[in-house]
Amino acid sequence: MTPQHTITYKDTRTFNREELQRLFLSVNWSSGHYPDRLVEAMKGYGSVFSAYDGDRLIGMICTMDDGVMTAYVHYLLVDPAYQGLHIGRELVNMMKRHYKDYLRIVLCAYNDKLPFYKSLGFKEAGNETTMFITELWT
Repeated sequence: MTPQHTITYKDTRTFNREELQRLFLSVNWSSGHYPDRLVEAMKGYGSVFSAYDGDRLIGMICTMDDGVMTAYVHYLLVDPAYQGLHIGRELVNMMKRHYKDYLRIVLCAYNDKLPFYKSLGFKEAGNETTMFITELWT
């Protein structure tokens, strides 16, 4: 984080392809190779909260929902240069406040990130397995 900037948070679904591509590729997610699709995808989410350092997009959380009961966290990513500054935690908290009246919030976590999500109140299902049909490699 640069000293002259403070982190700001936004509730928006409007992004340009370059900022999305840069953020997604910063965490080595293959979705970043499809920036035009990412721009369109953002418009369809139930909620998108993002973090900025000045005008630089440095993190986001994107959630799909059914409108009343269940919300699914699809993306949570923070630029590696900004990880450890509680940005991901704040984005998750924003999402949790937004969906406070829902009965379930679901996410698919990489195994090495389980401690982070557990610290925010998520629990492993134990009797369920995440499955995919995908063309993406990460």
